[in-house]
Amino acid sequence: MAASIGVLGLGLLASAFASYNIDQDVHLDTVGLLRKYGYPAEAHEVTTADGYILTLHRVPHSPSPPPGGRGAGARRPVVFLQHGLVCSSADWVVMGPGVAPAYVLADAGYDVWMGNSRGNTYSRRHTSLSPDGLFNSKFWNFDWHEMGIYDMPASIDYVLETTGEEKLFYVGHSIGTTIFWVMNSERPEYNDKFRAAFALAPQIYMGHIPQPLFRAAAYANKPSELIFKLVGYNEVKKGNPQNTIFGTICRHKLPYKIMCDNLIYFLTGYDPEELNSTMLPVLMSHTPAGASSKTLLHFLQEILSDEFQMWDYGLTNIFHYGSLSPPKYNVSKVTVPVAIHYSIGDRLTGKMDVDRLFRNTRNTIGKFQVPKDHFSHMDFVWGVHSKELIYDLIIGLMSRF
Repeated sequence: MAASIGVLGLGLLASAFASYNIDQDVHLDTVGLLRKYGYPAEAHEVTTADGYILTLHRVPHSPSPPPGGRGAGARRPVVFLQHGLVCSSADWVVMGPGVAPAYVLADAGYDVWMGNSRGNTYSRRHTSLSPDGLFNSKFWNFDWHEMGIYDMPASIDYVLETTGEEKLFYVGHSIGTTIFWVMNSERPEYNDKFRAAFALAPQIYMGHIPQPLFRAAAYANKPSELIFKLVGYNEVKKGNPQNTIFGTICRHKLPYKIMCDNLIYFLTGYDPEELNSTMLPVLMSHTPAGASSKTLLHFLQEILSDEFQMWDYGLTNIFHYGSLSPPKYNVSKVTVPVAIHYSIGDRLTGKMDVDRLFRNTRNTIGKFQVPKDHFSHMDFVWGVHSKELIYDLIIGLMSRF
């Protein structure tokens, strides 16, 4: 009897500690999360050529000695992580040590840098424009084209200058792959600044996206664009206290927990083994992290057009581009060695689109299907077993360059 009470007491204590840990993480930013778990963390600012002020986050080394004996003061290979749509650098760290990609790569001996695209929580500033107020349309008049030709080049140049390296590794998730292909097709001189790239759940071609809601939304894209302009809906809002409350309800309350899980499964793919529902308050306090409405609308254009092309202005394309149709990005200009990682359980990245990207990419390391059928779009960054299923392979491939 006494032993049973003791076991019960330990269980309650462990549960209380876990709950306290989660409640703490809800209120911490990327740097705060890293430092809480004993990892060195830095925040750096970069100003783009068109005036946006971006925040980069860095984990220069792991607190533990890495394989190969590179200590804290040793020069380490650099890897740059770029998040997906309405996400931020927090998504690379939010699941904690031993699981989240930033920790895994730091523990493997890498100098880890994380980008934040214009408009998200950490990059919501400009040298002269304001993101707030009634007259904010100029600030939000961007999509992933500007992220590719301005944000990413400025970030890569800053990282290489700061570290003294000539080249770095790149890991992009979702729109993080879109930005990479835009940059290296429009500014091909940047191909020489990468050792290799790893495209997770790539979103270059989107004509065969499995998600029915987004496919349906694509057909209403033009009316949506008009309505957004009329009502001044320029920003996909970042998370707020309601997200955290909703996440807490999802974590504790049945049947709400089941409903929340199923909503995530519906949007991104079904995989209950990879989504740690206990972490929902933390995940939802960091995501969504904000984006421009134009970025989302551009993705809907891609679904409908089945092409990787610039923003479609419709009848005024002739004034913007000198042609009736928007120019297509020339993916053959991307010469960086690229590994493509995808899952057949991902509802936001279609297998046919992945195959097309693989065929059109000049310098491929390989095309790697996650060896788990029900692996979703967000499992690439949030998945409980993402280390074993993805990042161990990536680290092995990096060792070849």
